[in-house]
Amino acid sequence: MTEWVIQLIDGGGYWGIALLMVLENVFPPIPSELIMGIGGIRVGQGRMEMIPLLIAGTVGTTIGNIPWYWLGYSLGTERLRPFVERFGRFLTLDWHTITHLNRLFTRHGEKIVFVIRFMPAFRTIVSLPAGIFRMHPLRFLIWTAAGSTIWNIILASAGYFMGAHFKRIDDYLGPLATAALAFGLLWFVWRLIRWKPRAED
Repeated sequence: MTEWVIQLIDGGGYWGIALLMVLENVFPPIPSELIMGIGGIRVGQGRMEMIPLLIAGTVGTTIGNIPWYWLGYSLGTERLRPFVERFGRFLTLDWHTITHLNRLFTRHGEKIVFVIRFMPAFRTIVSLPAGIFRMHPLRFLIWTAAGSTIWNIILASAGYFMGAHFKRIDDYLGPLATAALAFGLLWFVWRLIRWKPRAED
C-alpha cells in the first residue's frame, strides 16, 4: 500500500493528498498516518509546503466524513428504531443504548466528534451517529475540521522530522491493524454471547 500512496502523492501533489484523505474516511484501511506522514517527508525534501499540505489533508478528511454524516442524517432515529427492533440482537443494540447515545450526543456531540478524530477507525464511524442524532451540520463540519487539523499537524510534523524513517511505520501498521481487528471481533463475539436487551427508560 505504501508504494501506491507515494505514487498518488507524487503524481497528484496536494490534490493527491486530498483525494487520499477522502478515500481514507470512506475506506478506512487506507491510513491517514501514512498519507500525512509521507506528505511531511515531502515538505522536508522541499517538494511540498506545510500549510497547503495541511489544508489539503483537512479538506479531504472533512469531505470524506460528509457521506457518513448524511447517511446517518437521512436515516434518523425514526427509521433507526424498526432496524434496531429487528436486527439489534445481532448488533448487540437495544433502544436503551440508542437513547443513551442520543442524550450523549445532545450534551457532548462537539467534544465527541473532536476527540474521536484522534482515534483510528472510530474517527470515521463517529460521523454516522452524529448524523443519526441530528448534530447541526455546521457544528459537525467545524469540529471535524478542527480535530482533523490538529491530527494532521501531528502526523505531518512526524513525517517532517523523522524523514524517510517514517515510511517504516507502514511495516507496523499492518500487523497492528490486524491485531486491532482481531481484538474487536473477539470482543464483539463475547458481547454477542452475553448480550441481553434492556428495558427502555
